[in-house]
Parts: sequence; C-alpha cells; structure tokens
Amino acid sequence: MGRTRTFTEAEVARSARQVFWDHGYEDTALPDLERATGLNRSSIYHSFGSKRGLFDAAVESYLDEVIRPRLVPLRADVVEVGALETYLLGLRAAMTEGHTALAANGCLLLNATGSPLGREEALQTVVAAYCDSLRSAITTGVAARRTDLDAAEQKTLATTCTGLVFAAMAIVRVDATAAGELIDAALGHVRRASQERISN
Repeated sequence: MGRTRTFTEAEVARSARQVFWDHGYEDTALPDLERATGLNRSSIYHSFGSKRGLFDAAVESYLDEVIRPRLVPLRADVVEVGALETYLLGLRAAMTEGHTALAANGCLLLNATGSPLGREEALQTVVAAYCDSLRSAITTGVAARRTDLDAAEQKTLATTCTGLVFAAMAIVRVDATAAGELIDAALGHVRRASQERISN
C-alpha cells in the first residue's frame, strides 16, 4: 500500500518559496527543498515535474500570499483616498522594520530576473504581468488621491511612484535604509504635489 499523501501542494509551495527566496533559484539544491518541504525527490518531481515546476508554484504562492493582498485596497471598486499612502507606508515598514523576508532578501521575482532564469520567456511573462499589475494598482491609487491632477499628470506621478517602488524592492536586501528613503520619496511626490497645488 502506498504512503498516504499528507501534504497539500500549497503547503509545499509555501515551504519551497522561503528556500528559493533565501538562496535564489540557482543556489537552491534539491536536498534543500527536500528538507524544507519534507518530501523526497521523487515526490517533488511527481507533484511538480521538476525543481523549475516547484519554483513556478512558489512564485504563484508569492504572488497570492505576499504581493496581491497588499494591493487589494488599490483594486477595490471604490479606492479610498489614502489607499496609496497606506500601501506605501506598509511596504516601507516591511522593508525597514523587523526581520521580514522582503527586508532580508528583496523581491523574489525581481531577484530571479537577475539570474540565468530571467532569460526564460515564461518567467519574463510572469514578471511583466506582475509589473503591469503593480503599475495599474498604483495608478488607481494616484487617481483616487490626486483628483486635482489631469490624466497626464496622474500618469506621470504613477510612473514615478512605480519606479521608486521597484527600485526600493531591488535594493532593500543590500541597503534597507536606502530602500526606505526611496519609498519616502514616493510618498513625498504624492504629498508635495498636493501642497504645491494648494499654495499656488
């Protein structure tokens, strides 16, 4: 009789996600994944096809459990005026306060783009969709916060904030202080623009 399946693929992907996040795809060995997931090589291959397949599942876990929940307020039918600032402040806290995986390791997806894996079209498609999703969410946040700006000005502000967020995610594992300053700059662009408009 075969061994009863005592795990869910979501749990395995979550455990593997942390290993990939800590070490990167290239430097993660199958024994590392076996220890983290409690599965042997054959079980991993049976469920996910390969180490690469498990990484894909870990990426989906990352998007579903780490990235998308933060964006929910920016994707509501009615976006609150302060939703963008709340998102930026929460992201800043995750980068600079405590010992979060984001602070220690940066963004799982952006890190992968800097490895040989980043040349694969499948990953490029996932990263592009991720970037578009973040840009769209920030754009809706800007629109809710900055009703005084026209569409072109809102787009420019959203592009600036999005770029600063990506820059912060890229640098946080090297310099959390600098990452926090980049998020502060994004907040400053949103707030300063309002103050300048009021003073004119």
